Amino acid sequence: LPIVVKAFEMEIIPANKIVAQIGDTLILTCNTTGCASPRFSWRTQMDNPLGGTVNNHRTYSTLTMNPVSIVNSHDYLCTVFCGEKEKKEKSIKVELYSFPSDPIIEISPSLVAGEPVTVICKIPDVYTSYYLEVLLKKEEHVLHEKIFYEHDSTETKTVTYSFNPMAEDMGKEITCLAKLFASEDFEPTERVTAQKLNANFGPQNTIITASPGNSPMEGDSLKLTCVTESNPPPQIVWRKHLADESIHHLIENNVLSIPHAHFTDSGLYICEVINLATNKTEKATVDIVIQDGPKNTMISVVPATAVKEGETVTMKCTSSGNPAPLISWKKKKATGESEKIFEDATLVIHNIKSQDMGLYECEAYNQFGKEEKAVKLLVQVPPQNITVLVHPSENVKEGENVTITCSTYSNPPSQMVLKKVHQEKEIILPSVNGTFILYNVTKNDTGRYLLDVFNEAGNNIKVIDIAVVGRLEKTDQMIPLIIAFSSVTAVAVPVVAILIYVSRKAKINGSYSLVKALRLKV
Repeated sequence: LPIVVKAFEMEIIPANKIVAQIGDTLILTCNTTGCASPRFSWRTQMDNPLGGTVNNHRTYSTLTMNPVSIVNSHDYLCTVFCGEKEKKEKSIKVELYSFPSDPIIEISPSLVAGEPVTVICKIPDVYTSYYLEVLLKKEEHVLHEKIFYEHDSTETKTVTYSFNPMAEDMGKEITCLAKLFASEDFEPTERVTAQKLNANFGPQNTIITASPGNSPMEGDSLKLTCVTESNPPPQIVWRKHLADESIHHLIENNVLSIPHAHFTDSGLYICEVINLATNKTEKATVDIVIQDGPKNTMISVVPATAVKEGETVTMKCTSSGNPAPLISWKKKKATGESEKIFEDATLVIHNIKSQDMGLYECEAYNQFGKEEKAVKLLVQVPPQNITVLVHPSENVKEGENVTITCSTYSNPPSQMVLKKVHQEKEIILPSVNGTFILYNVTKNDTGRYLLDVFNEAGNNIKVIDIAVVGRLEKTDQMIPLIIAFSSVTAVAVPVVAILIYVSRKAKINGSYSLVKALRLKV
């Protein structure tokens, strides 16, 4: 089959002519077919600056004007070279206009039947390379017509007309119709504004509308609109009453928008409407309440989370939310389940007891959710129900061991020390799990002992009288040791001396275990 070779062609998009609004973005595209590697060139026919950015691609090129301005009002020429010899070019005419907003009508002074009135119509920021037509009408009757031709820059065009209105003219509409012809072969763009021939009045019947309502959920968007009747249109100022009774100025607009309502946006909003012509002011208010589930739930405990038995404890639970959360208290039982015990923010426990100790949970809830906080309450109980057992008894013979066992109930657990009364050098014995052992007692161990049982909540002292009489009917435990050591004749005497010294030392330190004393020395 024969290979079909496409001819080298080009086009500009849009073709021939375009009318663009100043401030918009305009993109001109120069496109080719039938050429593998085209080269592009853009210029204005008068070789003015392009006023845009050129981007060349493989088969097309773009000229981007962003934003379009008056300097872009030209004929633009795109030239395409294909190889060394082939060249094609096309042009496009760019015509501009500016017509961004509706006309503004001013009627002055305040209307009184029979007195002259001046109507001023302003068309802001207008530009056209063709012409602008402005009509002033009363109802359907044309009062005045004016045409503005080519412009050098954007400017506000003003049309003024004065006449004597009659009483029957009151309430009739004055209309300003502006027609902008951007080019001879384009349809004109129209903008119109109307205002009634009325005397200045208001503001009156001012109200605030809230969307979606006065009580949106947190996170919702909220729009407050201030609606009033006033001529001329009034100034509108929004304010808000703050918690400290001060008033915070917000914006000067008829609509107050809050994209994401927060709990702190709740409050009294004030719309103040001011008519400078009548020198009158009117206010409207709306109370906005942002709804939300409980948040920032906290527990405070007075005097503390650890108290002594018999004290009064006040636990207060606070939570923010709207509507105001209800508060209930639960206590965790030994089974791990929670039992509801009270419904109010403040839980007071008088004359607290050990059974009141445990984990307390505060639950804050409303129809939008719930939040829980917990606190652990500790009740400190001084030592009580103390039981002291002396084994074998309080009357023992020399050489016996005396075991003193103490048990008690307290919280936190008690510490115990044993002291001997009227001792020249005080001996204090600590307990091991509530047990004291006096080893190999002698008559010197006879006397009164004080057992001090204590914790952070208090202490209790028990008195124990121990009497040591006679010796046990068995061989003295010291003799075998002495005999054993004396068989080594060279050191017999020094060893006996050491044993006597150690024995005395053991008693001074309050240790009644000879074996332990020897271990310390050796």
